[in-house]
Amino acid sequence: MSQPPNQPPQGGFGAPQDQPPAGGFGAPQDPRAQGGFGAPPNAPQDPRSQGAPPNSPHAPQGTPPPPAQPPQAPAPPQAPPAGPPQSQPQPGYGYPQQPGPYAQPGPYAQPQQPPQPGPYGQPGPYGQSQPGYGYPPQAQYPGAPGTPPPGGPGGGSKNPFKGKPAVVIGAAVAALLVVGGTVWAVGSSGDDGKKSSADKSQSPSQSPKASASDDPVNPGDGSGNGGEDPQNLNEGRQAGEAKVLWYKEAPDAPGSGADAPGLWITGKAAVKAAYKQVFAYNVGDGKPTWDAITFPQKICAATPQKTSDDKVVVAYMSGSSDSAKCNQLQQIDLDTGAKGWSGKVADGALFDSTLSLELSIAGDTLVAGRSMSGTAYDVSSGKKLWDKEKYGSSCYPAGFAGGAKLVSVASCGAGSDTEHDEVQELDPVTGKTKWTTKIPKGWRVERTYSVNPVVLYMTNDDKKTVNVTALKNNGDVRSQLKSQDTFAPECGYAILDRDLTGCQGAVADANTLYLPTEAKSGANEVVAFSLETGKEKWRVKSPADESMMPLKMDGTNLIAYVEPSYDAGGRIVSIPTTGSSHTTTKLLQNPQGTADIENGFFSKAVDYVDGRFYISTTRLTGNDEAKEKLMLAYGK
Repeated sequence: MSQPPNQPPQGGFGAPQDQPPAGGFGAPQDPRAQGGFGAPPNAPQDPRSQGAPPNSPHAPQGTPPPPAQPPQAPAPPQAPPAGPPQSQPQPGYGYPQQPGPYAQPGPYAQPQQPPQPGPYGQPGPYGQSQPGYGYPPQAQYPGAPGTPPPGGPGGGSKNPFKGKPAVVIGAAVAALLVVGGTVWAVGSSGDDGKKSSADKSQSPSQSPKASASDDPVNPGDGSGNGGEDPQNLNEGRQAGEAKVLWYKEAPDAPGSGADAPGLWITGKAAVKAAYKQVFAYNVGDGKPTWDAITFPQKICAATPQKTSDDKVVVAYMSGSSDSAKCNQLQQIDLDTGAKGWSGKVADGALFDSTLSLELSIAGDTLVAGRSMSGTAYDVSSGKKLWDKEKYGSSCYPAGFAGGAKLVSVASCGAGSDTEHDEVQELDPVTGKTKWTTKIPKGWRVERTYSVNPVVLYMTNDDKKTVNVTALKNNGDVRSQLKSQDTFAPECGYAILDRDLTGCQGAVADANTLYLPTEAKSGANEVVAFSLETGKEKWRVKSPADESMMPLKMDGTNLIAYVEPSYDAGGRIVSIPTTGSSHTTTKLLQNPQGTADIENGFFSKAVDYVDGRFYISTTRLTGNDEAKEKLMLAYGK
């Protein structure tokens, strides 16, 4: 591998929000004025990185954000934020969702000379035991992931976090991305040859299934606001605009708020979890496809992925007390609502609890990630397959990312001079390690922008630096992104876990990574980066005066969502990724009449499937003064 330059690279890969013009993604001039790279102010430290048992509450303390305004009373138009974004030609390698404008050199082989201040921070990925995407760093840096951008309240804002409190668990936020050009050498080894540790947890028991569910909210049969459009959401729809297929309000949630994880679309149903229930609506008219499933306690985790035969797994709490665990599993058939196997995830060894749980599906394998280990199950039967526990002298699995591959991130040597992260690819069936990549000390793996190919977003809290790195199929370093832009994928908080797959807006195919630039006002751009070189290939500007966010690949076309404004609905566009022209083509134009509702989702998950666009909340505030939004569907 090539060695890093003597001087830190200039240029930024995602200047933090509200960054001083003369500042950089390096050390801010005034720490108090800096945003966070994905962590709220005074967020708790990652207990795993401190070598102590996790003792953080399920949600950070703080006043929950106010609920979005109901559609009947749209908020007055909001003026777009003033002032163009500060774009600095400084290094930065990643996007912030953790506090801190990361402006230090890359994770591998850091230069000896002190870093120069830069708009996007200096490169640097590999894993410090600093709080990361689940444990925000104490210091806040502009543009840090998870840090809500400033702005006034109002449903007409394109940013769902404007006017909301910063400390809100589960809230998706616009994360800034900072990239630097430093190259570091990383070691990769093959299979470590070690067998999984002996099974210390019980196989999932066939516990009694959850009781019959309540009727879903707004059933769409004329008694709610779906199907027959009783709220006249399509009134005044203009030619060429899509129509509202259906709209659903959320169930009541406690005053402390509740999670609403998951958004799964099948050929028949749009399925959504919220508080203690899982709802399913017909994709075309919003009528219930099956009775809602109600759990005895609140849902605390769900698989972002579904199986090839449309199965998912959700986890719910063991009770309502402060000592309750997130350890009850239930498999669900998305097409029929049938409950499959159920079971309990056992606690691990000392300090390895199920206070929180991460669920991932890779192929036919479900991985339930505890704070310091993981257990794999056959997703069809619930049969336990293997454990991923401590390995080496002091490496503990800290997060898992599923999908086309299964990736594990471990924290090693916490609190010692050799503290670092390691990334591994695991065989989903056997748990066997295919390769191991050691991340240099000081760097923390926060997110996986992609698992196939593997693309990592990393932070270095001490050096205020971030880094985006692509790996080869054997774990060797493939490239590190180089850019002078600020990028803003949307990522959620991860207070008690890393939530490796918790970002929207970062999309990769075999050879290219697509990222949205950050714009404080007006249109942004989507930039395509070569994963072979880390350099920019091309870019395309948003077709509207609002930000555009990549959603997914459709063959060789990139599908993107253009956010709504106070006077126009959002739109779905297609961008050709091959050839010389990358002009956007409009696939769906959402109506202006519901722009305020579309804009008013506090935190959101979106998808575009079979010509329909779905937007749903991922967090309920629990405010009883108005009904909260749950889902909205558009189509032609």
